Amino acid sequence: MKSARSIWSGSITFGLVNIPVKLQSAVQEDSIDFDMLSKKDMSPIRYARIDSKTGEEVEWKEIVKGFEYAKGKYVVVTDEDFEKARPDVAKAIDIIQFVKEEEIDPIFYEKPYFIVPAKGAEKAYKLLLKGLDETKTVALAEFMLRNRAHICTLKNHEGILLLTQLRYNEEVREVPEVATKAERISPKEIQLATKLINQLTEPFDPAKFKDTYITELKKVIKAKAAGKSIHIAEPRQLPATVKDLMEVLKQSLETKKKRA
Repeated sequence: MKSARSIWSGSITFGLVNIPVKLQSAVQEDSIDFDMLSKKDMSPIRYARIDSKTGEEVEWKEIVKGFEYAKGKYVVVTDEDFEKARPDVAKAIDIIQFVKEEEIDPIFYEKPYFIVPAKGAEKAYKLLLKGLDETKTVALAEFMLRNRAHICTLKNHEGILLLTQLRYNEEVREVPEVATKAERISPKEIQLATKLINQLTEPFDPAKFKDTYITELKKVIKAKAAGKSIHIAEPRQLPATVKDLMEVLKQSLETKKKRA
């Protein structure tokens, strides 16, 4: 697999330490690209950038970002302007503090990136890795990517620094209320549920999980393009509601035993 290209370069800073680094995406998406077609004649749909005054198409190189500060009045904002807003994080991953990883709720995690050292920064980079290991902490930092400041964590991931972009607290919605207070759960039901969970518990192996939907969708598309009939498997029928929870738990346990 070809290594990812760097999408950002700058420095990790904490105290008086400065480590020049590069940022690379740590994940890749597997998806199918679809073209939008006209239903009438199957011609591809083209999206154009139209000038609202002249009605003419505008090339990307002629487009700028603008902020409407009054009705119909705009000020142009450049990349340099974005950097001026927070020059302290424009070219730096600025470590603010160190925390225990378990203190961070997983709901805040958003997107991972690999951080690789620039030439000549290998020793300082390794020192940070070792420091995180010895203290059993992750670093909390600020950095700027795609014209926006983000908070993130830095941790040792198999000998490389992993930067995980976090959501801000105001981006996380309140937990919805669920009407379960009136429901009574018997000790026997808890016992059966726990037994079922224990039977289904095993070490996590990410290699076991594949996106089979994309694979099957490609088969459907290939068969349709060849004019072949497509066999559709019947979906598994599930009950609308659980009337007898104890009976369902017992059946689930028996099913698991038969599979084993």
